[in-house]
Amino acid sequence: MRVGYFDCFSGVSGDMTLGALVDAGVDGRAIVQAVKSLELPGELSFETVRRGGFRATYARVETPREHAHRHWRQIESIIDKASLTASQKELARSIFLKLGEAEARVHGVDLAKIHFHEVGAVDSIIDIVGSAVGLDLLGVDRFECSAVPPGRGWIKAEHGRMPLPAPATAEILKGVPLADSPIEMEMTTPTGAAIVTTIAERFGPLPPLTVESIGLGAGTREVAGQANILRLFVGVLADSPNADRVFMLETNLDDLPGEVVGYTTIKLMEAGALDVFTTPIQMKKNRPGVMVSVLCDETKIPAMEEILFRETTTLGVRRFPVSRHKLNRKAVEVETEFGVVRGKLGWLDNRPPTFSAEYDDCARIASEHGVPLRQVFDAAHAAYARRTTEAALSPPHTTPQDHEHPHAH
Repeated sequence: MRVGYFDCFSGVSGDMTLGALVDAGVDGRAIVQAVKSLELPGELSFETVRRGGFRATYARVETPREHAHRHWRQIESIIDKASLTASQKELARSIFLKLGEAEARVHGVDLAKIHFHEVGAVDSIIDIVGSAVGLDLLGVDRFECSAVPPGRGWIKAEHGRMPLPAPATAEILKGVPLADSPIEMEMTTPTGAAIVTTIAERFGPLPPLTVESIGLGAGTREVAGQANILRLFVGVLADSPNADRVFMLETNLDDLPGEVVGYTTIKLMEAGALDVFTTPIQMKKNRPGVMVSVLCDETKIPAMEEILFRETTTLGVRRFPVSRHKLNRKAVEVETEFGVVRGKLGWLDNRPPTFSAEYDDCARIASEHGVPLRQVFDAAHAAYARRTTEAALSPPHTTPQDHEHPHAH
């Protein structure tokens, strides 16, 4: 899987995104042509600059000063008329829609009535549409992003002096891990926030990539003591079929009846947890307690935490990524004297597989036949062993083409 990872150690903006994309290998001429098709009074160019002593690509957008504000429908019309692919138009609309919805919530008005201030200006339209084109041309399967530093201090906006992060930026970044902002400046703009939150499927540390290219996108300003650049890593995810990454959620409980804990584990499994288990622990003041551990995919974290907070008295849930090394797996069925039993084969490369019978099948059969559960498990394993032995002793299947032909050719 090919991944693009945005390292926003110095924040993210529209021009930084454009510069990083071109620096990572996207054809800047294709982006410039797409921007020209917007038929707006502005020009886009790319140049090599230095930020904090490092070479980077800067996206220069030159536009005349204007005072007009555009509504969502006007921006949507501009995008629809441009010479872009369907996927590029859809991505540009999605980024602007995220901006519009944030502005609407901040100002308490409907999306149809909101008029974009700074982000509705020509330079912001060029930044977003150009970025949508570049992101599409980069040709990756997935985007990820680091934690985002919003910035600190104050800025002058349409409505006067505002603390950072700007209200729209703060709204867009809800649910996104934020990084410390040691420098007093706007490090992440509403445009930059909208871009990364629209495309990124995960926010966190750099994944295990085999890096193909690194793009450096320059910010407009030089910043004392820090390179004002956005890094874009492009590479192939080191994704083995026998390994993956999931998340572990943990919480400690010492004031709940066992029935509630048991009920909670059932609801977690029903909601899609990969595994749930409990561990006896000793808590503060020597109180006996229980730790509930939940293994789940990253996409399931919100659902799992909602159940833990709803069903228990916990005040917090720990979460951390864990790596798994898994056996190759295959579903099989074996015929026993009690009937068909489903199971799984698990094996490492170049090693014989092991058979595991499905508990649900064995429990049902044991109940129906009035026999011990262990007897059904033994019968299933014996049936698999017989089948393996018979397969090893059977001669290989041949076709007429496999026999030697007595005539020379």
